Amino acid sequence: MACDVLQTADGAAKTALSRRYAAEWFAARDAGDPVEIGRGAPPLRPARPAKPDLLDPRDVPRRKPGSVEGRQAILHAVAHIELNAVDLHWDLIARFGHVEMPLGFYDDWVKAADEESNHFNLICACLEAQGSHYGALPAHAGMWRAAEDTADDMMGRLAVVPMVLEARGLDVTPGMIQVFKSAKDKDTVAALEVIYAEEVAHVAYGSKWFHFLCGRQNLDPKPLFHELVRRYFHGPLKPPFNEEKRADAGLPPDFYWPLAEARR
Repeated sequence: MACDVLQTADGAAKTALSRRYAAEWFAARDAGDPVEIGRGAPPLRPARPAKPDLLDPRDVPRRKPGSVEGRQAILHAVAHIELNAVDLHWDLIARFGHVEMPLGFYDDWVKAADEESNHFNLICACLEAQGSHYGALPAHAGMWRAAEDTADDMMGRLAVVPMVLEARGLDVTPGMIQVFKSAKDKDTVAALEVIYAEEVAHVAYGSKWFHFLCGRQNLDPKPLFHELVRRYFHGPLKPPFNEEKRADAGLPPDFYWPLAEARR
């Protein structure tokens, strides 16, 4: 299932397949049917639509958020993040299938992939309501780098993707919501509020399973997290941090503040 999603290029088709497989997984789980975790060969990079053009993050044009074009650019960037997140969660399942994990691990990441698929569709609907669509603007090519860098390190993947990249979403989403409130765009505000609420759980899944693996190997989570982020994350952790939502997700300040302070 995971590899099938990863090898589907079109965003609408990818998210439809993701949601169908998630429904099948949870139907089997709810019925108490036996489930078997298979083995797959996920691609190093997931299939992608022909558009958007992918640029170096430094080359993506910046637009003022107060303008219509600026708000479209924000939505386009969010859609791009959500589509990448669909692939990141299914890749986590497929890439590390050789690591024996409780079925709850798969429950969490299938649920996260399903929710990210819905997020992508919600934002695409908002873009279309504004006369645009996903692929109309360029996007940055750096999002998959963390997946490639941690392709052989499950704990590194959990540290960098949910506990750093997705946690960053908790920091910036309130500001985005305010932009669309100011524009009196109620539909987009509603979509972003769904995303904001559900992303807390995705960060929490990362923290939970990172700590689970640390416990299994008798490792101290905090210094290991710092070591892995320094190894794999290319750039500073940028304050301000949403300390309340990060705490809700199981990320205490002493996990992320030392990294930010060390890189100022």
